[in-house]
Amino acid sequence: AAEVVTGSTAWIGRGLSCVCVQSRDSDARLSFDLTPVQEECLLRLQNRIEIQYDSSNIEHQEELKALWCASFPGTELRGLISEQWKEMGWQGKDPSTDFRGGGFISLENLLFFARNYPKSFQELLRKQNGDRAIWEYPFAVAGVNITFMLIQMLDLQAVKPRSLLGAVFLKLLSENDRAFDILYCITFKLMDQQWLDMHATYMDFNTVMKSTRRQLERELLIEDIQRVEDMPSYKLLAR
Repeated sequence: AAEVVTGSTAWIGRGLSCVCVQSRDSDARLSFDLTPVQEECLLRLQNRIEIQYDSSNIEHQEELKALWCASFPGTELRGLISEQWKEMGWQGKDPSTDFRGGGFISLENLLFFARNYPKSFQELLRKQNGDRAIWEYPFAVAGVNITFMLIQMLDLQAVKPRSLLGAVFLKLLSENDRAFDILYCITFKLMDQQWLDMHATYMDFNTVMKSTRRQLERELLIEDIQRVEDMPSYKLLAR
């Protein structure tokens, strides 16, 4: 059940690709009906996914500033367009150009991670754990890729689930409206663990993402998973 079929790849950032999931024929014949609660939860999440980052939107600007403050407390940000952003792993001095793949929700995901699991967030941001590669993955751009990958993997833009994996996730989402955000944090930490285990370098990012996705699928399909926090890899996170 946990077998993964690799679909197309979409490039986000210089040299980083994110793997989309291609549904199996067997999944295509299945039908998953939603409860009213699940429909409501899915619609709220879909509304978040549809919002594109808007550099002229004051709310979006404030969220970006908040991300800087959570990432580098005590260090003053000189501007929303600044060379400082490269320290966080954005491609250039304007992070807004990197949100095209993940939208505003990818910023929300990063900020949720920073606020709710600050220890793990800082460890990944500063690459504090393990024997790191000389050419490491850029933290922030990797985060946008993870958001994009999860949206594709769970087929969250569909009217209703078209795979068992999507149906399982919506059950978790109906138990906790922040299940997607928590799953994002799990995925980021798991991806970094896979990166270290595989002794990966920058050009291995796509391979690491594939491996991470396969592990996520296995864990989501474990029979007794009732909450996203029940996933084995949740234990990797530290507050």
